[in-house]
Amino acid sequence: MLDASRIRAILFDMDGTLADTDDAYIARVARLLRPIHFLFPRRDPTYFLRWGLMTTETPLNWLMTVPDQLGLDKPLAAINDLAYRLRGQGSPQHFLIIEGARSMLELLSARYPLALVTSRSRRGAEAFLDQFDLCPYFRVVVSALTASRIKPHPAPVLCAAERLGVPVAHCVMVGDTTMDIQAGRRAGAQTVGVLCGFGERSELERAGANMILERTPLLAGALPGNDEQ
Repeated sequence: MLDASRIRAILFDMDGTLADTDDAYIARVARLLRPIHFLFPRRDPTYFLRWGLMTTETPLNWLMTVPDQLGLDKPLAAINDLAYRLRGQGSPQHFLIIEGARSMLELLSARYPLALVTSRSRRGAEAFLDQFDLCPYFRVVVSALTASRIKPHPAPVLCAAERLGVPVAHCVMVGDTTMDIQAGRRAGAQTVGVLCGFGERSELERAGANMILERTPLLAGALPGNDEQ
């Protein structure tokens, strides 16, 4: 169970937790498949794509960690950012935000220092924060190149806690995948799993989440002194 009395800082994952990434990906691919929409049930590829995303979520999570395990994550991320700069491109993409996330952050940031802990590049994280004017709510941003390793390694969580000046045992890591929960637990933080992203309840339970919420904005109502969103 989540011990709310211990919480002195909150760390948020980005994709699937604050950014509605799965719907954005599905919508983008569905547009590409429009010419062959008649091949899908109900003539809509969305149902097929969502099923495929959910059934492959765990393997995809594992594949995301392979460059990190091989020590290639930093060179690859640096090359990616350089390529964008050389092309003169700005924001990486247009993001979607989880409904109610901004008001939740406004409420919680008045009571706790907040950090964004993501495996995206710094450029991608800042693009999301800028698009929805969320920068004032976060004191710390830990991206792919900030810590020595990426989630599920505990390094990003430990880095965020250190930069916030809060003992990691008094932090809570909020995320939608087993990688978020594992990173938080390995670092010594409490964890909250959310079901508005890529993960499923059974996965998050097995990973050891202290609390599981249907949507991230419900965290505001789950902590003392805040009204549910």
